[in-house]
Amino acid sequence: MLAHVSSMGLCGIESYPVLVELDLSNGLPGYTTVGLPDDAVRESRERVIAALRNCGFNLPQKKITVNLAPGQSRKEGSHFDLPIALALLTASGQITSESWEGKYCCIGELALDGTLRPVRGTLSMAMRARQDGFKAMIVPKANAAEARAVGIEVVTGETLREIVDFLISPQSSRRDFIFSDPFEDFFSASKPGKSTEDMAEIKGQTLAKRAAEISAAGAHNLIVMGPPGIGKSMLSRRLPGILPPMSRGEILEVTRIHSARSKEGSGLIFQRPFRAPHHSASLVSLVGGGPAAKPGEVSLAHGGVLFLDEVLEFNRATLEALRQPLSDFKITISRAKDCVEYPARFILVAALNPCPCGFRGHPTKPCICSPKAVLSYFSRVSGPLLDRIDLQVEMFPLDFSDWAVQTNMGSESSAEIRKRVARARFKQQERMGREDFAANAYLTPQEIKRHCVLSSSAMDALRQAAQKFDLSARGLDRILKVSRTIADLEDSNSIETRHIAEAMNYRALDKARNSL
Repeated sequence: MLAHVSSMGLCGIESYPVLVELDLSNGLPGYTTVGLPDDAVRESRERVIAALRNCGFNLPQKKITVNLAPGQSRKEGSHFDLPIALALLTASGQITSESWEGKYCCIGELALDGTLRPVRGTLSMAMRARQDGFKAMIVPKANAAEARAVGIEVVTGETLREIVDFLISPQSSRRDFIFSDPFEDFFSASKPGKSTEDMAEIKGQTLAKRAAEISAAGAHNLIVMGPPGIGKSMLSRRLPGILPPMSRGEILEVTRIHSARSKEGSGLIFQRPFRAPHHSASLVSLVGGGPAAKPGEVSLAHGGVLFLDEVLEFNRATLEALRQPLSDFKITISRAKDCVEYPARFILVAALNPCPCGFRGHPTKPCICSPKAVLSYFSRVSGPLLDRIDLQVEMFPLDFSDWAVQTNMGSESSAEIRKRVARARFKQQERMGREDFAANAYLTPQEIKRHCVLSSSAMDALRQAAQKFDLSARGLDRILKVSRTIADLEDSNSIETRHIAEAMNYRALDKARNSL
């Protein structure tokens, strides 16, 4: 007997159809899996056999051959357990497939007792299943929210027995119909909670908070420099709280990346990611890769913030690997057998001290670093990488009287700043004609030419700044993007001289390096 069950494979965040073929033939009992399976797929033999036995099904004493087509694509993951089990039951005549073969797509890992466990990449697989015209998708209950979000009918259950009962009797209550607008249903059920970290808690530092607002409004990269304890990390961790809400497309794309990395089955991700890897992080953990070519921190921060505290303590090769995603907004991982591409549109926020001891330029504490040590310290960030950082701002210590005044007066809250940021982002969306990832930092050269037109006085100011700081062509483009964002925050349609001047004011690291 021969049986066919439709499933899906996963390569990066992209999915492709896989047909599970199972043949029962006479001969010595055995179980063989072909079609370039990895270890997890080969080990499905033990899980499937135990799950069938513990759910009360009969295991045919015949030669079992499982083929995962197409044969030239490597199959990875444990989500083929469920389709293999259903194919075995169909081939042995314990269930019939006339009503659902070719119409349902199945994924799911089986426990030894037949329980369905969540799998990674469900959202990408559901999107491909809907694209390929499948009527419904059978998934573990923990992954139902992801699958249902793309507008496909979902069949779910907690055990193999429940799925089989549904296939035998489609009137079973295990069918989970989608709502007229499933996305709104999930949003109301999974609305992100209010952040407990607020910009109002930061005392003083007006220039740094202004830079953070510009960074959030235009998705610009930011470096914050200052002595220890000044509030660099505090400011950086509050940046996600002033970012605008994600659009539907951004939510789905961010969820796809996290779903490809993990199989927690937590549903859609509505909050912008904030990733803060330790400075001991390896290159692979930061940009992605490894044997399975999984996404790294730059992709897990997609749509949100990647915070590198004490950035100069990171390995230089690790930092240099950020150059491609900062320019191309994606990361390409090449292996001998695969080439995987992950999106990487994130705001890079880096914090560093002004020197190895941390007190260079401090009004009261002396710096003990030699000029050579300071120069060596700053040389850990290369010019090409620094050229990709739009905003560079220095934070200065407050004396006690200023600290006390700021404590009594309070400061502007994240909610107030977020309103201005949202208005600026909406202006950018209208200008760029798209909703997803519409920010000035992502302007193409053609869009810069079209949307960043300068007056003669503004052009003169930019020319003087380019000569003073020896800016590259990329640096000039980034100055224009920041100026465009500053103009958007002012609701100005044109870029004026004051916008160029303010954008050039955020070049603290360039000034520090030039002074050495």
